[in-house]
Parts: sequence; structure tokens; C-alpha cells
Amino acid sequence: MRLLLIRHAQTPNNVTGALDTAYPGAGLTELGLRQAAAIPDALAPGAIPDALAPGGIAAIAVSPLVRTGLTAAPLAERLGVDARVQHGFEEILAGDWEMSREWAAVAAYRAALLAWADGDLAHALPGAPDGADFLARFDAAVHATVSPLNDDETAVVVSHGAAIRAWVTLRTGTSLVRGTSMPNTGMAVLEGDPDAGWALRDYVGRPIGGIHLDGGHAHDALLDVTPHTGG
Repeated sequence: MRLLLIRHAQTPNNVTGALDTAYPGAGLTELGLRQAAAIPDALAPGAIPDALAPGGIAAIAVSPLVRTGLTAAPLAERLGVDARVQHGFEEILAGDWEMSREWAAVAAYRAALLAWADGDLAHALPGAPDGADFLARFDAAVHATVSPLNDDETAVVVSHGAAIRAWVTLRTGTSLVRGTSMPNTGMAVLEGDPDAGWALRDYVGRPIGGIHLDGGHAHDALLDVTPHTGG
């Protein structure tokens, strides 16, 4: 089966650089709404080669955060498939750094994910769960989403940039947490299943609706490695 992991569309806090990871989170910007509206055409058969399994999209899941539901809504409406809220697909929590725009916060957040990628799943940000907790809850969410599917079907998950890159890194051995951009509505395409494992088949490092929808001024916590104030 295919698993499409899509980062949510742009939010105001993406623009300002705030570490917005907690529930319920921000809504979408005007650009974010356009990014979301472009997803159905972007995922039409043949639009992105090899993105869809032959059986087509059979499930859509979103995290409990507001921005993922808003991002998935146009696709769900087009397909007539409910976007199911699935706990476990939330962003990696920033803990004591929540809503910070300080460079030290961004650096600590990035360092935690790099530690996980190097095998130190016991590493945790102050006030936040460790890597083992993250991996267990994301694994459980993936299993709940794909277990009802047939082998020739596709599941779409709208989640979060750091969470997607960390989980793909940990489950496929491809280090997406090291300098890989995932803009709003970027996508990772995986093939496999929870028992046999997953392989990364494609990575779209741009908005899947087209480069004209790129919000290049938005911050990325895994790429912002030089000091800034977020303002």
C-alpha cells in the first residue's frame, strides 16, 4: 500500500517562526488556504507519478491540530472521503519552548530530532516527551490508519513537518531530518505496511500544488540554524 505524508498548509506561526506545536494550534494564512485548495488536483491520478497505488485514495487522516483538518478539507470534499482525526499524528512537542521564536529554542528543537536520528530516543526537550514516546504514538497512528486498507490502496495523512521527517527517518533510514526542506504541503511517499516495514519512494520538497505556492519566507525549525528573532 501507499502512504502519503503531507505537511499542513501555511499558518501565521510558520511565517513568524514560532514553535507552534500544541493543541489546537493556528489556522491557515491566505496562502495556506490556496495551498490546501490545490491538493486535490495535485493528487489526481497521473499528476505526481507513482504517488498513488492502483486502488486510489481510500483513507484520509489528520492530526487533532486545526491546521491539518483545514488542509485536508478540499481533498476530502473532492473525494467524498471523511478526513478522520487520528491522535498520534500531532507535531513533535516543543515543551518549555512552546511558541518561542528565539534561536536557542529552534536550535534545541533541531538538536532533539538529530539525536533521535542518531539513535538516542531517550533524548527529550524540557517539558516534552522523548523520542521513544513520539515514535510509539506515530507508529500507532499509522497502524490505525492503514490497517483497514487493501494492499492496492493509498492512505493520505496530513501531519506536521518535523514529525513527518523524524518518523520517515526512523522508519526508513533516510535522514530527512538533516537539512531536508519540507515546505507547507510538501510530501513524502512511502510504500509498504506496518509489519513488513516502509520504504521511501518519492519526496516532494515543494508545495505539491506547484512552486508558485511556495511560502519561501516561512521558517523551518529543521533548517533555521542561524540566529534570528522570528520577527
